[in-house]
Amino acid sequence: MKLLIIEDEKELSNSIANFLSQEDYLCEQAYTYEEAMIKVQVYEYECILVDLMLPGGNGLDILRELKKKNSNTGVIIISAKDSVDDKVLGLKIGADDYLAKPFYLSELSMRIYALMRRKNFSNNNLLQSNEMTIDLLSKEVKIFDRTLELTKTEYELLLFLIENKKRIVSKNAIAEHLTGDMADMMSDHNFVYAHIKNLKAKLAEAGYKDCIKTFYGTGYKWTE
Repeated sequence: MKLLIIEDEKELSNSIANFLSQEDYLCEQAYTYEEAMIKVQVYEYECILVDLMLPGGNGLDILRELKKKNSNTGVIIISAKDSVDDKVLGLKIGADDYLAKPFYLSELSMRIYALMRRKNFSNNNLLQSNEMTIDLLSKEVKIFDRTLELTKTEYELLLFLIENKKRIVSKNAIAEHLTGDMADMMSDHNFVYAHIKNLKAKLAEAGYKDCIKTFYGTGYKWTE
């Protein structure tokens, strides 16, 4: 899952990024209002952590920008400002949760997990797709009660396709999801083909064929 951490305290931002990276989140960082606005206008994120008080602007305006884009991004405000008015206004604009500083990183991690579970998987720890079951806590994938051995990238790719099963996702969108803004620095995104091919092969070997449909020149779609 790709996250954006908007926090001007670099030590705190780095601590959050390091902690969440160990839990297999792909973390990007922005330290100013201007940096954050550029990123939310150009890239898509599953979740954004935003401080309200930023050099050059207010985190609430970033929320307004996301709302203007009709973004489905989950947003958690992380701020030392703990007044009821700020909290209520942030939630009204579009934030999903509010965590006052100081906080435990483990608490933040659980807030993120709970938010993503609500948004993407109907508050369920188990994701079911026909004969496939994905345990979102243990990150275990089973097909017909057989455990599927996936790499971290293959697991993230599988979840991304299932999350977006109602639409075709482009190769560029997959590349950005798996690598973050590093995708812009790559000459091509051919590595996506390799991950798709490997994932298809492992699913087919487990008896789950033709669930990833290729739309040549367009992208890929999960079919149940």
